[in-house]
Amino acid sequence: MTAPLLLFGGKGGVGKTTLAAATAWRLAEEGARILLVSTDPAHSTADLLGADLADQPTRVQGSLWALEIDAAARARGYVDGILADAETSVSPEVMPALERHLALALQAPGTLEAALFDRICDLITGAGEDFDHVVFDTAPSGHTLRLLSLPDMLGSWVAGLRRQREKVTGLRSMWRNLAGREPDAEDPVLARLRDRARRYRVVRQRLQQDAAFRGVLTAERLPIEETARLLALLSELEIPVDRLYLNRLLPAGGDDPYLQARRARQTEYETEIRRRFAAWPLTRVELAAGDIHDRTSLAELAASLAP
Repeated sequence: MTAPLLLFGGKGGVGKTTLAAATAWRLAEEGARILLVSTDPAHSTADLLGADLADQPTRVQGSLWALEIDAAARARGYVDGILADAETSVSPEVMPALERHLALALQAPGTLEAALFDRICDLITGAGEDFDHVVFDTAPSGHTLRLLSLPDMLGSWVAGLRRQREKVTGLRSMWRNLAGREPDAEDPVLARLRDRARRYRVVRQRLQQDAAFRGVLTAERLPIEETARLLALLSELEIPVDRLYLNRLLPAGGDDPYLQARRARQTEYETEIRRRFAAWPLTRVELAAGDIHDRTSLAELAASLAP
């Protein structure tokens, strides 16, 4: 049975986008309602599908929908939300400095990654409302693992901020009570932190219970080693892996010495892959004669994939 959330990942350049799109296409052809999500800044999913994609779902055809996350727009929206909250809890004298700080924060390392994760949270928590499966085409392995580990990292960070904020608001409420004044309204910053902590717990649970990771690799040394690291870290995060795709295998036949040597080398690597990753089903995907670059070639690849 296919998991509600499918995450495709692997080393850069091994064919994650193509196989994620082909899987989404095949599931849609079977009648399921599918949302294909690109988290990769390269945004080649739109080119592959021949569709204009945005940050909201766009129907590609039939029951297949797709979107490309705009992390920059999401980050700007997040900053605007902080400023709106701050207007009710920060003195007017402090607001110009806060605005300058947040403007710099938009350019800081990790800001777009956090914004990307925030959008993924929305898609993961609301996945069952409109779609049977959400298929994520993730960025290369290192970025993917940082995204998947963010629920733990940000959850701890938010919990610490919440405790500090509760101390401050608690002291302020105590002094207001001693002075005989009305208690403060709910602190909007604290409310936002509590909401974030709850969302991260839900996302963590869904990734562990309703998601399946699908690794993509080629018969080469570096993708094999990166896949090994990826699988080990996914095990630590308790995120299930249900399949590996061995992509771009040369078909049999032909007398060209170069191709014969390459096939022999791929056979050696495939033997190693089957030994090292024996715990997971492996789907072999042969190199196509032409590029997978449009809906016709994508549909042909989708039809060849094992369920």
